[in-house]
Amino acid sequence: MALPGCGNGRSQESFGGPTMGSTYSIKYVRPAGGAEPGAVQAEVEQILAEVDRQMSTYRSDSDIERFNQLPAGSCQAMPEPVLQLVRVGERLSRESDGAFDLTVEPLLDLWGFGPQGRAEQVPSDEALALARQRVGHGHLRIESDRLCKDAAVEVDFNSIAAGYAVDRIAARLQAMGIDNYLAEATGELKAAGRKLDGSAWRIALEEPRDDQQVAERIIAVDGQGVSTSGDYRNYFERDGRRYSHTFDARSGRPVEHALASVTVIHPSALMADGLSTLLLILGPERGWAYAEKQDVAAFFVIRADTGFVTRSNPAFDRLFAGKKQ
Repeated sequence: MALPGCGNGRSQESFGGPTMGSTYSIKYVRPAGGAEPGAVQAEVEQILAEVDRQMSTYRSDSDIERFNQLPAGSCQAMPEPVLQLVRVGERLSRESDGAFDLTVEPLLDLWGFGPQGRAEQVPSDEALALARQRVGHGHLRIESDRLCKDAAVEVDFNSIAAGYAVDRIAARLQAMGIDNYLAEATGELKAAGRKLDGSAWRIALEEPRDDQQVAERIIAVDGQGVSTSGDYRNYFERDGRRYSHTFDARSGRPVEHALASVTVIHPSALMADGLSTLLLILGPERGWAYAEKQDVAAFFVIRADTGFVTRSNPAFDRLFAGKKQ
C-alpha cells in the first residue's frame, strides 16, 4: 500500500508477511527519490531470513538447533549475532538471579509448549528433575567464535530474537535514508519519526483478554522499542489450575502470580523484548522492584478480584509526560 505525499515526492508505504511462525509488518514514509518499496522489502526479508537461519528452534538446520542437538562437552562455531544474544541472555539471567534463562527449551518441550512438545501436560516430579539437569545458563560459555556447553542444554532465543530482528530492520531502514517508520515482527516493534501527515506512530497496549482485543492505553512512540509479554494467550488448564508458557528456570515450572502482562519501552527493541519477559517471570512485586532499580520503563497489568489493575512506573511516565497520546 502507498499513500501519496503532498506534492513533495514523499509517500507512505507498507508491506508485511509471514516470519518466525507469525507475521511482520513495516510502515514507513518513503523520502523523495528513495528506494523502491520492493527493494526495501527485499532488504527486510533478507534480515528476517538470516535471523531464522541462525536462531530458529523450529528448523533442524539452523545454527542454534544444530548446537542444541550436540551432546554435553561440545563446541560449535557461531555467527556473531548468535553470540551477541547469548551474552544478552547471560546478563538477564544474572540480573534475575537465574529466573530468566535461554536454556529452558527442555522444560518447554516437557510441558508441551516447545518445538518438540508433544502434548500439554503437567509432568511428574521425576521427569521435571531430569529436565532441570539440562537447564542453566551457567552450562554455556563462549570461546572466541565458538559456543560451548558442559551439559546437554538447548538454547531458545524466542524471548529476544524478534526484538533483535526489529533492531536490525530499523538500522537498515535508517541506512537507506528512511527516518520515519514503524517496524514490527511477531509483536515486537520500534518506531521513529512521524507518519506522512505529521502525526505520531501510536501503539495500543492491550488488555489481557482471550476473547477480544481491547486497548488498555494508547501511547505515541518515537525512537523507542516496545515489547509486551503476557501469559494470557499460550496456556492450558488442568484440574482448575492455569499453566502458562512463561517459566521460572529455577523451579522448572510456569510462573504463578497475578501479573498478566508487562510492557517495556527501551531504545533497543532487543532489550525491550528480553526485559518484558524477565519482568513477567519475576512477577508484580519482584518485577516492579527490578524495573525501579534498573530504571526500566514498564507498564504492568495485574489480575485483581474485580478485573485488571494497571500500574506504570516513573520511568514509563516520564517518557510520556506532557505528550498528547
